[in-house]
Formats: sequence, C-alpha cells, structure tokens
Amino acid sequence: LLDEEGTFFLSGFQEFTFLPRHQQLRERVRKRLYYGWDKDCSLDNLSSPMADITVELLQKVAPSPIRRLQKNYVSRVSREACISPCSMMLALVYIERLRHRNPEYLQQISSSDLFLISMMVASKYLYDEGEEEEVFNDEWGAAGKVDVQTMNTLEMNFLSAIDWSLYTDPRELFEVLSWLEG
Repeated sequence: LLDEEGTFFLSGFQEFTFLPRHQQLRERVRKRLYYGWDKDCSLDNLSSPMADITVELLQKVAPSPIRRLQKNYVSRVSREACISPCSMMLALVYIERLRHRNPEYLQQISSSDLFLISMMVASKYLYDEGEEEEVFNDEWGAAGKVDVQTMNTLEMNFLSAIDWSLYTDPRELFEVLSWLEG
C-alpha cells in the first residue's frame, strides 16, 4: 500500500502521506516538552517549564481570580489524565482561536477550568476511540477534581464558544511548537 515516497493510497479515499522525519519530530517533542534528553525518563508528566508556560498563558487569557490555575494543578492533571504534548499544543491552538473569536468566553471561565476543558477536548479530538462519553468525562472530572455534570457543561460551553471548530492545520501545531521552544 505504500509507494517509495511513503504515500499511502486507498481507493475511493484521499491519499495519505506519512509525515517526513516523524522520528526526529517525536524526539524534538520529547526533549523540549517532556523532561529533556533522557530517553529513559517517564513520559507521564509535562516538563516543569511547560507547566510554567501553561500557567502563565492561561492566567493571562482567562484572568478570573476564581479557580486560578496553579502549577501543581497542571502537573497533577497532566499526570493523571496522561496529557500528551500534542494535546497541549492543540489546546493552545484552541485557546488562541478563542482569544480572537470569542474573548467574552475567556472572561467568564476560570483559568483552571479552561486548562481542564481545553486539554480534554484536544485529547478527545486526537485520541478518542469511541469510548462512551460519560466514562471519559468522568475520568477527566476525577483528574480535575470536578463532577461529571460540571465537565459536561464545560465541554458544551467550550465547543459552543469555539463554534465547534476543532480541525487544525498541522502548520498551526508547528507554530505553537516553535513558540513553546522559544
């Protein structure tokens, strides 16, 4: 199914091309957004600088003093919910969209809730394999120490605020990655 250039063809469907130099990109993300150069490190938590960036950015875009985002919350939720750097980057794309399209929403949500719901929506978009939503939202609620009804409300409000615009061009993710590396 693959030709010499790494293109994957399915009859009746659009063609798929594997990302060139995927291995190098994976190593770049591992080094920069997890724990650094150690290949034996645990990949169950975002790096400390990544958590710092997240806290600073989300406190700025969602300035409500209620449930203000803290680094220990970011670290705990990222560990318990297994937030990947790709989910983090996608969530940051979504937050940037909200900043431009719906800044009123960002004035109404706490930075902790914005962190939790943006990570959940990004993770669902990237990795959802058809699990029942109630179970999945329960797990995220447990990680963020909120009940499932709150998670459901946060999710619906977030999706409405972003106008269900979840698809992201890969170039947007690379822009976020470059910004995070800087």
